[in-house]
Order: sequence, then structure tokens, then C-alpha cells
Amino acid sequence: MTATTERRGGDWLETWEPETNWNSKLAWRTLTITTFNLVLCFIVWFLVSAIAPMLNDLGFDITEKQLYWLTAMPGLAGGLLRMVWMFLPPVLGTRKLVTYTTALLLVPIIGWSLAVQNPGTPYWALLVFSFFTGIGGGAFAGFMPSTSYFFPRRKVGTALGIQGGIGNFGVSIVQLATPWIVGFMLLGGAFASIIGDPQELSKPDGSVREVWYQNAGYAWSSLTVIGAVLAWLLLRSVPIGVARVRDQLGVFRNKHTWIMTLLYVVTFGAFSGFAAIFALLIKNIYGVSVFGDEGISPVKYAFLGALVGSAARVAFGPVADKVGGARVTVVACSGIAVSCAYTAFQLSPDSAADFPKFLFGMLAIFFFAGMGNASTFKQMPSIFERSESGTVIGFTSAIAAFGPFFFSIILVATPAALLFWWWVFCAANGAAMAWFYYARAKAEKPS
Repeated sequence: MTATTERRGGDWLETWEPETNWNSKLAWRTLTITTFNLVLCFIVWFLVSAIAPMLNDLGFDITEKQLYWLTAMPGLAGGLLRMVWMFLPPVLGTRKLVTYTTALLLVPIIGWSLAVQNPGTPYWALLVFSFFTGIGGGAFAGFMPSTSYFFPRRKVGTALGIQGGIGNFGVSIVQLATPWIVGFMLLGGAFASIIGDPQELSKPDGSVREVWYQNAGYAWSSLTVIGAVLAWLLLRSVPIGVARVRDQLGVFRNKHTWIMTLLYVVTFGAFSGFAAIFALLIKNIYGVSVFGDEGISPVKYAFLGALVGSAARVAFGPVADKVGGARVTVVACSGIAVSCAYTAFQLSPDSAADFPKFLFGMLAIFFFAGMGNASTFKQMPSIFERSESGTVIGFTSAIAAFGPFFFSIILVATPAALLFWWWVFCAANGAAMAWFYYARAKAEKPS
């Protein structure tokens, strides 16, 4: 691959030919640093899903529908911003793209850290801060194709499975860590006044305890700075031969762009969408407000979904490289359809004792979604030319990033069961299309 336009700056490589002369050290260094920053991006993107269920307990007065809208806004922003980030890898290059994006994460981190300290913060301001967390979601459409340029085709599935899967762990990290890190003062001494005073959290038994919910944002600020500095100092940029936006638009005339978009919407849409609403589903269907003292606390279980899905994505990247991404995608979509159908019957429980069946169904959805996330990203570099695959990866991830938004607003307007049955239909169609176009004997594009 060679550049078609003049590059400014020493971060641009003169040439890059991973199929014939691969610099594996540079490739794996790029993967490591970019993945570290992608974890931070997902932490910020799903920050609201960890904070929103507790806002009313902190003194805010927000309705159930308004809470769903808060968790929907990062998905809307993530999808819209991915439409921008998907075009940036060949324009900015990996070094500038990762550095600038990581630095921008400080905007929602500081915004939310300040907002949670004041229950009088207007709802519109919370929506704005929620929108800005979408920067973390938008990053995916730039980071993943940018990383794919550094690896030969035989290793793309493994590399992107590692990056996407570990990056997705950011969802679990923020949902698991938030209840813990808000329980103590993050920094004492002279820094205490900067961090801010504690809030009073009302517990179901009527008692009150001090918490520092600003920690949910501030805890990641130093790591964000470190990630941006590492990216600026150690990353390089690959000239892939396409730098103009209009040159990248040709992929939209290819029907396989749209088929792969559907498949990734089925898989990552399920992962991101259900991860965003998992805690609220637990709270509203099995929580204390439904079953009293026997109710289930969402903070104990919400992180498990993203954890399972992320681990599956890492594990099935190498599997997709070995047996073919299309076959794995057929299994993944079929599994999502069956799991959603099963879980649809667990949404009207008789008691909190029914929760394990609901949890099993949800974790099965996350498992198959993670599997499909890995396999579809193996397929795209196999179906498209290298200069096209980055744009396709960015576009498909952009559309799928609307998952949190659509899942949340569907729950605002309809019973939860309708969402699950709709995804049964989508996943079943995805399995059929993956088999027909890519997995069956004499398929049009074996991948």
C-alpha cells in the first residue's frame, strides 16, 4: 500500500505491505495502545448506563421514561459520530486519530463528574452530557479499521477479535467498578476540594450513606491522559491509498456492504443495546420496587452481560480465522434468535426467584452476540478490498452503534417483550442471509 496524497508529519509510513513484508512488532504495538484507548472509549460510552439507575437515589427527580432517554442518548450520539469517524483513518492517520479522540473523552468525563454532584442539574444538561459520551462510541468506527490496516488478512480476525473484545470489556469495567469506586473518597488532602463533596445516597431501608458519584467519571481521567500521550508518542500511520471521502463512498454501491451491515446490527446491536438497558431491565422487572426486600439489585449483575459478550468476541476471533467467519456468523445469529425467544418468556415473573432464568437468557444473548461480533469482523476484510474494508467496517459499526438508542426508546414506547421478539425476527433473517451469501457451498462470497 502506498499513499496517493502527500503526507504531512513524520508519523506516516512511506509504504506498508503486511501481506509480503510485515512488521509484526509495529502491528502488535499499535493493537496494544489502540486497544487500551478503546477500553477507555467504551468505559465513557457506557458511563451513563452505570450512573442513570442511581440518579433518583442521589436526589434527582427523573421519571422512568426520562431515564431510558438518558441511556438512549449515548447510542444516538455514538451512531452519528461513527458516521464521521469511519472516514477519518486514511485522512488523519492512526496516530492523530487515536490521540485526539482519547483527549476528547475528557469532555464527558468532567461533565458527568460535575453534574452528579448537583441534583438541581437540569434534565436537558444531563441529556447533553449523555450525548457527549457518544464520543467513546464513535471511536470504534475509526480505531478498528485503522488497526486492520496493520495486519495481514490471515490475522485480521484474531487482531480485531482481540481489539473489539477487550475494548468491549470497557462496558463491564464501568458497570462493575462504578458501585465500588463511588463508595470512598478518590483523593484526599488538597485534592479533596477539587473532587468535590460527597452526596447522600438513600437506601431502600431508609438509611443514608455518603457516596462520591463524581468518582465514576474522575477515576478514568488520569488513564485517559496517559492513553492520549502514549498514542501520540508511539503510534504511526499507514498510507492505504484512499484519502478522499468521495473515494470511500463507492462501497455503498456494493450490496454486500448492506448485508454485512445487517449482520453486524444483529450482533453488535444486540450487545450494545442490551448492555445499555440491562441494569434498568433488572431494576424495573426484578428490582426492589417490584418485589420489595426480595428484589434484585442491578449493580450486582449488570456487568455480567458485557463481560460474557466481550470474552466471546476475544475467543471467537481465532475460531473465525480457522473455520471461516461466515459459519460462525450463522451459528451466532441462530443463537441470538433462540436466546431472545427464550428470554421473552421471562419478563413477567411471579417472584424474584425467577431471576436466574432471566439472567441465563440474557447471558446467552450476550454470548452469541460476542461470537457474531468477532466473526463478522473476520468476514469484512475477506469480502472487500483492503482499501474498502476499512470504510465498510466503519459504516457497519456506525449503524450498529444505534443499538443503545433504539433499544432504549423502544422500551419507552412498548412492552419489553416486543423488543425481544423483534430481535428474534432480525437474527433469524441474519442467519439465513449469512448462510446463503457466505457460508453455503458455492456461496457468492465465501468468507
